[in-house]
Amino acid sequence: MNICVIGAGYVGLITALCFGKKGNTVICVEKNLDKLNMLKTGVPTIFEEGLDELLKESLNTDSVKFTDNLEMGIKSSDIIFIAVGTPTKDNWDVDIGQVEAVINLISPYINKYKVVVTKSTVPVGTQKYITSKLLENHVPKEYFDVISNPEFLREGKAIYDFFHGDKIVLGSESQKALEVMRKLYEPFKIKMVLTNPETAELIKYTSNALLSVKISFINEIANLCNKACADIDVIAYALGLDKRISPLFLKAGIGYGGSCFPKDTKALVKMSENYNCNLNIVKATVDVNEKQRVLPVDILLEHYKIIEGKTVAILGLTFKPDTDDIREAPSLYIIEKLLMNKVNIKAYDPMVTNEIKNIFPDITYCDGMYECLEDCDAMIICTEWNEFYSIDLCKVNEIMRESIIIDGRNILDIEKIKEANIKAYYSVGKGNIKN
Repeated sequence: MNICVIGAGYVGLITALCFGKKGNTVICVEKNLDKLNMLKTGVPTIFEEGLDELLKESLNTDSVKFTDNLEMGIKSSDIIFIAVGTPTKDNWDVDIGQVEAVINLISPYINKYKVVVTKSTVPVGTQKYITSKLLENHVPKEYFDVISNPEFLREGKAIYDFFHGDKIVLGSESQKALEVMRKLYEPFKIKMVLTNPETAELIKYTSNALLSVKISFINEIANLCNKACADIDVIAYALGLDKRISPLFLKAGIGYGGSCFPKDTKALVKMSENYNCNLNIVKATVDVNEKQRVLPVDILLEHYKIIEGKTVAILGLTFKPDTDDIREAPSLYIIEKLLMNKVNIKAYDPMVTNEIKNIFPDITYCDGMYECLEDCDAMIICTEWNEFYSIDLCKVNEIMRESIIIDGRNILDIEKIKEANIKAYYSVGKGNIKN
């Protein structure tokens, strides 16, 4: 099929390349010329497992073309995917300004029947809003249908998820459009959920909200464990044995981040308010997470009482391992609060980018883990990168001014902590050690 993907961001790029891999002809339209030039020359604009190879293959086989020529992309396509950003406003509403702009731009070029697909995460009612906007823009109603087709991609595993996902959700009242999309997705052999647009739009938010609830719940229990001398890992393991619960998303730590969970939980709360319906559990989930992500600073303040002038090492800046994404990462909020307390900060992340250096230009960025720890009064583990699991704790004790460890991801072995005679170790729900 002939496909146009508008937006070469995280979702758009993965969508374009994966459809190209399945034998479709794809035009990916991107207005950012720097990003466009990188993609045209085979340079990935994001870090994602398998992306480098897939991008080069797509260019070599000419299955995906990258361009800023929107007219060409629209006129030559049967299906148009909108994959632009939908950021959160200060009042937690979803900003669909970029989606609106795309609709206005593509309207003059819709010259025959096309299926317009929202891949962006959009609030309930957006499909109907897009339909009305296209009609307002004098696009004949027989020339288009609009479908909601939310993505369910995990960062770091997005390409795998696109090819091997557990569901494809399609929301439309047009059987013609649903048949086009069914044909497009048939080669993927993934279960399809066909429903109305409102249900499809709400499925994405509900899915991310439920996973966020599990994370905040286990984090609250972890905080109780530290006070009650219980072990959160054993509790999570026991809970996970119950098939009704499952072990997924029961890993205690310093909260969730990324581009989806924080944004989607807030958007769902705001949506519910717009419908005069309170989602108190989701509200509480957001509140718990906002407190949990700065828990290490609270621990540090309790340990030292005064932290002004101390030097703290931050290990891990991304919101999770195997990605370069720092959006809503707990590290950002921890660094911000430490700087407010006039703490000197050293940071190390194997995927550190200029983005965070622009946000915090006055902290020290190190090239290695041990360099980061030298002469520090404490370290905070924010991201569970593989190399941190095998940290030499005896060396840590030697090079740190004071070996105070706040393990925000519970990755270190408590027995090894004891053997290395670490001065103080704080976990999230597995107990603390002080020598």
